[in-house]
Amino acid sequence: MTLAKMKGNRHRGYMTLRNLQMVICFLSIHVLLAQSYDITEYGAIGDGIKDNTTIIQKLIDRCSSSGGTVLIPKGVFLTGTLILKDNTHVHLSQGSELRGSTNPKDYPLLNAGISFYGEGWAKQALIFAKDVNNIQISGKGTINGQGETFKITTNKKPERYKNRPYLLWFSNSKNITVKDIELKNSAFWMQHYLGCENVTLDGLRIWNHSNKNNDMMDIDGCKNVTISNIIGDSDDDGITLKSTSPLISEYITITNCIISSHCNGLKMGTESTGGFRNVVISNCIIRPSRSKTKIYGLDEGISGISLEVVDGGIMENISINNVVMEGPEVPLFIRLGNRARKHNPSAAIPGLGKIRNIRISNITATGAGETGSSITGIIGANVENVSLHNIDIMVSKTGESELAADQVPEMENAYPEATMFGKLPAYGFFIRNVKQLQMSNVNIRHTNKDPRPGIRIDNTEVFSLSGLNLQSDINTKKVVDVRQSTNGWIQSNHQYPALHYLVKDKDSKNIELEGDFPFLTSKNKN
Repeated sequence: MTLAKMKGNRHRGYMTLRNLQMVICFLSIHVLLAQSYDITEYGAIGDGIKDNTTIIQKLIDRCSSSGGTVLIPKGVFLTGTLILKDNTHVHLSQGSELRGSTNPKDYPLLNAGISFYGEGWAKQALIFAKDVNNIQISGKGTINGQGETFKITTNKKPERYKNRPYLLWFSNSKNITVKDIELKNSAFWMQHYLGCENVTLDGLRIWNHSNKNNDMMDIDGCKNVTISNIIGDSDDDGITLKSTSPLISEYITITNCIISSHCNGLKMGTESTGGFRNVVISNCIIRPSRSKTKIYGLDEGISGISLEVVDGGIMENISINNVVMEGPEVPLFIRLGNRARKHNPSAAIPGLGKIRNIRISNITATGAGETGSSITGIIGANVENVSLHNIDIMVSKTGESELAADQVPEMENAYPEATMFGKLPAYGFFIRNVKQLQMSNVNIRHTNKDPRPGIRIDNTEVFSLSGLNLQSDINTKKVVDVRQSTNGWIQSNHQYPALHYLVKDKDSKNIELEGDFPFLTSKNKN
């Protein structure tokens, strides 16, 4: 064979392969387009009046059996409950709105298939999925629950929770993706993921200020969850991990989020039946809500970070890093209590829970209130192995006088809330019933005078405080107050004037103070 023929054959072979690739590409695009079901082509009308539930549900069912995407085009499409099935994708185009019906009869009672605290009244949702695999909601459109139309007519429990649907409710399902869409105005929690695995929440825009219990999101007994790039504003709690059943919320990352809440920005609890394990939170901002009205909480928020175990369960291996917060009354609240609420009537009463292995670093908080942050266990159940590093807090609202009584009640069976103890006997941190605590490079200042110590430690063993910068003045009786505690080491990098830097009671043993205190006599170090 001549060289020319060889080149010709090679060229024809190349062209044949290239043509084949083009055909495959064309067919793939054609198939994808063929599997995109525009709901208006099947009779849906986007006027905000026509009920499109049946049309959309039929397309969801069709996609589940044959594959494809349910496309919500530009327009306002009214609907009642939609039930997602295996392998379904709902895509909301720019300018589209899936609007929930205001008629409670359009929301049938549902069963999650998992026994959880709340199953007696939380039974409705705009979009529901149970025992399914591979579902996705995406796009630049909006899902609007019109939650303000679901009026609460009683304060009695549990009646006040009934007939208020979630916006999204997914139970015992796997491989879930919700991305880029806007979620707003739920009648209850915005989204509840119960006992799910492999959940991705990314790029969501959330506004939830239309009714009571307007949480931003609740991750409940789920595993393998990534939450990222959320910009959300809610009346009730923000990004919330729960455990309303024996299932543990675990293997979870939360990153690059901007959160506003009148209550708690980042929260684990209150329900903690199973607990929380292996959670990483990073690179988040907590800022005041843009809503000028509130149903619960405080204008600037109750807390920035709340970690709570009160119904048994375990919280362990938690890492929180690089969080900036503006305005919450309490920057940090860690609480191990013993409310011991059963997740269903037939369950055993929960035993004492555990909190251990908590790492919190690089926290900047401004605009904090007079309450103070706290880390508290209860007698017989210490919070264990907590590390706080590079903590910078500016307290803008401080107390003008010390507490009339500085004994903080235990309140071991009370609902956990960052303000539950009232104004604490320290403007920075109140610490009680903790074992193995490390605090380093802690900078706490206030804009006005505050006679309280910066840190108060009660009934704590094995602790070290280093690199402290706690603001005080010549009238401050004590900068660090230690009571009934053992095996502690305290070192300060910077000292303001004070009558005493460290004061410890007679029941505290082996407490060492290290540093140069030129304005204090030796007896002041005791």
